[in-house]
Amino acid sequence: MISSSTLTITWLRPDIEEERWEFFNHPAKQEWYRSHGITWDLIGANFDGGALVPYPRAASLGDMPVALSYHTYVEYQTYLARAKRGYRKNYSHLEDALQSSGSLALKAPIVLCSEGEGLLFSGYRRLCLGWNYGMVPYVWLVHI
Repeated sequence: MISSSTLTITWLRPDIEEERWEFFNHPAKQEWYRSHGITWDLIGANFDGGALVPYPRAASLGDMPVALSYHTYVEYQTYLARAKRGYRKNYSHLEDALQSSGSLALKAPIVLCSEGEGLLFSGYRRLCLGWNYGMVPYVWLVHI
């Protein structure tokens, strides 16, 4: 017997300007930007050419490894479930909203791709929400 769920998430095109902090301030991502020669202007110039693509729970998107995707349950426990209250609280609000309404419309997480390597640029909590409810979330994939 297979259990199914009626919970749904509609994934929308994100707004890159809402994610500026990820580029300029997120310490874990700075080395990836430097090693791939990624600038904010380069992201902006390529952002509109992105596309919504499915991202099943894995360390890679198709054949492309995605850094900082933290796809395992142990990583979820480390980086989200046991995270500081403020970070975890946003996820809890999303989870409560999904359970109470049965559906959500969320801006898709963003994955940057350069030289065959990806980076989860933003949206880890939204990605986990889909994964943890057995869904295949969509991400906005930007080739740079």
